[in-house]
Amino acid sequence: MAKGEAKARTTGTRAAPEPAFVQLLTPEGERVEHPGYAVDFTDEEYRSLYHDLVVVRKLDAEATALQRQGELGIWASLLGQEAAQVGSGRALRAQDMAFPTYREHGVLYTRGIDPIMPLSLFRGVDQGAWDPNEFKFNMYTIVIGAQTLHATGYAMGITKDGKVGSDDGEAVIAYFGDGATSQGDVNEAFIWASVFNTPLVFFCQNNQYAISEPLERQTRVPLYHRASGFGFPGLRVDGNDVLACYAVTRKALDDARHGQGPSLIEAYTYRMGAHTTSDDPTRYRIASEVEAWQAKDPILRLRTFLTKQGMAKDDYFDAVDEEARVTAVDLRERVLNMPNPDPMTLFDHVYPHGSPELAQQKEQFAKYLASFEGSGH
Repeated sequence: MAKGEAKARTTGTRAAPEPAFVQLLTPEGERVEHPGYAVDFTDEEYRSLYHDLVVVRKLDAEATALQRQGELGIWASLLGQEAAQVGSGRALRAQDMAFPTYREHGVLYTRGIDPIMPLSLFRGVDQGAWDPNEFKFNMYTIVIGAQTLHATGYAMGITKDGKVGSDDGEAVIAYFGDGATSQGDVNEAFIWASVFNTPLVFFCQNNQYAISEPLERQTRVPLYHRASGFGFPGLRVDGNDVLACYAVTRKALDDARHGQGPSLIEAYTYRMGAHTTSDDPTRYRIASEVEAWQAKDPILRLRTFLTKQGMAKDDYFDAVDEEARVTAVDLRERVLNMPNPDPMTLFDHVYPHGSPELAQQKEQFAKYLASFEGSGH
């Protein structure tokens, strides 16, 4: 994707509902104009966005199934949030750095990382196997909001290294959810990022629930308004609109790399499934609410748009579905064939040079494991 900041080339557009809410593609698959944001993709680029949305959703569904079958310890699904992740992920330039939570499987996919990597983490085989420097995508962060501080520090380093102020400059994006905005870490990151004018985009996926806590328990004002209190701009984007998510993220990142400081993007979306596979959303959500958001599905609206514009037909959609299915089957097979790690490797990466306490624990654990020898366990 190289032309997210250009003018829309499709015809038959109409005015968006309100400038404060950035939307370029309605739930009905109609292109709309916005005074500050637009995209100009080729037909192939539009189709590639659809491809990524479908494949990412299928891989996510496969991971959920693997957890239900006991092959993963836990899984945090992105169902419903594909547009926010694929759109913002594709907006990143090669030199930009991303700091995810534990749910950014779609962003991970757009950075070219093998989707097996997060599954090995949730299977307990390793602690994450990709190289953050190679892919410009940091390790998953389980502690809520901690990655915003990591991102802020990294962005401060970029500034000190003189990598800000040109088209080739670097920028950083930090992902988090609506619930994380109540964490001290996130608010501290807002302060430091603002005061030091860091090249950082805070990307909040507001999926309406912090586990079981609805949005109204987190804030009395729209989340993007919080940015003004820290001295930088914020906006709300339709998080189920992959085009709008691309456009606003690309502009925010480019502004940051040119030295204009941090910004906050609130991607207004919905978590269609559970918070994680250990959660039961039927205990705190009503069916009619879920059904209302199903009508705003990010994949369906882009498919409708492609069909209306004559950019794709049934044979293309069928081919994408088949590719997604084959990719998911391959993922399943590779997960099931993962070798179990030696339990003693648990101690290998706790401290770089070890410690007396760790050595004692390792010795005790070795004796514990040896006690099972010959017992058939």
